[in-house]
Amino acid sequence: MVKNKFIYVALIFILIISTSSFTFSQSILFSDYEDSNYEDSNQKTDREMKGIWVATLFNLDYPSKATTNPEILKSETITILDNIQDAGLNTIFLQIRPSSDAFYKSDFFPWSKYLTGSQGTPPDSNFDPLKFWIDEAHKRNIELHGWLNPYRITKKTKKEANFDTSGLYFSNPALLHPEWVVKHSDGNLYYNPGLPEVRNFIIESTIEIIDNYDIDGIHFDDYFYPGRTFEDEETYKKYGSDFFTIENWRRNNVNILISSLYKSIKEKDASVSFGISPFGIWANKSSNYLGSNTRGSQSFYDHFADSKSWIRDGSIDYIAPQLYWNIGFEIADYETLAYWWSDAVKNSNVKLYIGHAIYRAGNSDENSPWYGNDEIKKQLALNDGINGVSGSIFYRYKFLLNNNMSELLKNR
Repeated sequence: MVKNKFIYVALIFILIISTSSFTFSQSILFSDYEDSNYEDSNQKTDREMKGIWVATLFNLDYPSKATTNPEILKSETITILDNIQDAGLNTIFLQIRPSSDAFYKSDFFPWSKYLTGSQGTPPDSNFDPLKFWIDEAHKRNIELHGWLNPYRITKKTKKEANFDTSGLYFSNPALLHPEWVVKHSDGNLYYNPGLPEVRNFIIESTIEIIDNYDIDGIHFDDYFYPGRTFEDEETYKKYGSDFFTIENWRRNNVNILISSLYKSIKEKDASVSFGISPFGIWANKSSNYLGSNTRGSQSFYDHFADSKSWIRDGSIDYIAPQLYWNIGFEIADYETLAYWWSDAVKNSNVKLYIGHAIYRAGNSDENSPWYGNDEIKKQLALNDGINGVSGSIFYRYKFLLNNNMSELLKNR
């Protein structure tokens, strides 16, 4: 009887040890697996931002000339990507919706005239430039973010008439929904940010990109309301009765779009980042005690863009203020603003990337702070010593090739 009890206890002990060993082995296995996945999934988001804007409006960067020829479009894409890779940059912000049009296949917007020469005309051979850009960028371990101008319908040249719609394709949303359109004193047309249907349209048409492309992020620049004079008084009367001023109502319209779009993006694909590159001055201290010690234009009052609220509410993943001034510039000192924005993101989960004006570098005047590349060097060195600065984005691609800028960025 005792012998049988001993055998029984021994069997139980062996079973416990075996189970524990299996459980321990499993925990190691799954822990390693989870850590590996964690590293893979965060490899892109945790590395220092080294980004560059590639502009398509007016063919500033791409394509060099509008064409329907896919081989030319491919060739220029490859050249740009190779140059960006050679400069040691890791993220591209490609302008894929410059003016109520698209550089991709869309059920909402017509093909862009800046791509093929005429709005609504597709590239030959069913070529999809955005897919090609994304595939080739990812081959080089470069992220690609889609840069959108959500409200702009037209961007006229000096030679073009004010409020000209002759260049819009018949399926352009601005023609299908003229009640969404507002004129501005700059001679251009914009979608009305105060209309709920406009905001819903912008969200739905943005999610289309995430549905159809392996995009890494969605990016807005500083074009919200184009200025304080905006013909939206009737919309304000209809929707702004709960707000004390039309200014607060306009800011709230932008805030609603940003927070709603952020939520929609994350519900669709949490790995897609959403960020904004506002004008570099939120507000001057003389206008708002929370503002910076500057004296320039103010996005809070001029564009009705309340960046501080987006940071506070966590409705963006990153903020990339356009600090396009030199260190020591009296009206808008780069150093003053870099520290102000660093303070703005403190105690938040919003990353701070600085937008740099490499287009100003290489000035031929030896007395200019932008002579040569020294100003960019100083700014990048300053960034290294400021808590909260997680990287830089440079405006724009073509200036990467000037004045040895590529070598500067590669070797830092």
